[in-house]
Amino acid sequence: MSHCKDPKENVHNKARTSPYPGSRIERSKVPNDKVDWLIDWEDYSPVEYTARSVLAGPKWADPEIGAKNFTPHFNEKDGQVERKSQNGLYEVENGRPRNPVGRTGIVGRGLLGRWGPNHAADPLITRWKRDSSGNKVAHPVSGINILQFIAIKRKDCGEWAIPGGMVDPGEKLSAALKREFSEEALNSLQKTGAEKEEMEKQLNRLFNQDHFVVYKGYVDDPRNTDNAWMETEAVNYHDESGEAMDNLHLEAGDDAGKVKWVDMSEKLKLYANHVDFVRLVAEKRRAHWSENPDLSCHDQSLTKA
Repeated sequence: MSHCKDPKENVHNKARTSPYPGSRIERSKVPNDKVDWLIDWEDYSPVEYTARSVLAGPKWADPEIGAKNFTPHFNEKDGQVERKSQNGLYEVENGRPRNPVGRTGIVGRGLLGRWGPNHAADPLITRWKRDSSGNKVAHPVSGINILQFIAIKRKDCGEWAIPGGMVDPGEKLSAALKREFSEEALNSLQKTGAEKEEMEKQLNRLFNQDHFVVYKGYVDDPRNTDNAWMETEAVNYHDESGEAMDNLHLEAGDDAGKVKWVDMSEKLKLYANHVDFVRLVAEKRRAHWSENPDLSCHDQSLTKA
């Protein structure tokens, strides 16, 4: 299996796309050679934008910098809010944290609630693709077994993604992973009584399965700005026998429009840099990814052909 770049090595591309999600705001164009803050660019004039939904002051959002009684402690745990970055220390200029990966063409927070890192949890649930007799299915070209993962179709942009969402202040990562998966892929918020109890039992079984941290750090997300950005911890929970998931009925809920099992392959097109996480899991589990495994990842297309 070919060696591929870690997601954090990718120059952010989706974080420079226009219009900004949910708006008609066009970012200032940032060429590849001007992304890095170490490159002097005196004429850089990013657009200022924070969505009205954030400025309205919901409980998940910070106030504006300079607001009365708001003195955030960046690069540390700030009460229940985690303001440390998984990528290490970040710069703070004029009271505003600076995106550790580079320029995005927009300042403010856009759709993100927190100044600085906004922490998410992405549970990547996998099983082997099996035929009607229960035997693993190999890809006809590569001859390697096919791994499947649970994907949701996001309501906000219509793209397929790994189920996941924001870690609540003070919430443990393991709890956030389980909560986000159950809300988005099992519609747990609509379950009650015995049905909810049985779902919780099977969920606990699934989340006690073999798992590993796929990726931890900055995410190339279209919502990122110069002052607010997404970070995630993506964890793969693998149901080797497929039995744990047999008793869990997939049902889209919360922010998901649809939910289904999807075969892993290089032809996937997913939200943000989720396809990088999926590829890393395929490599770790020695599953099918490319019809031409001799190609380096740099040469393979990670988008739909």
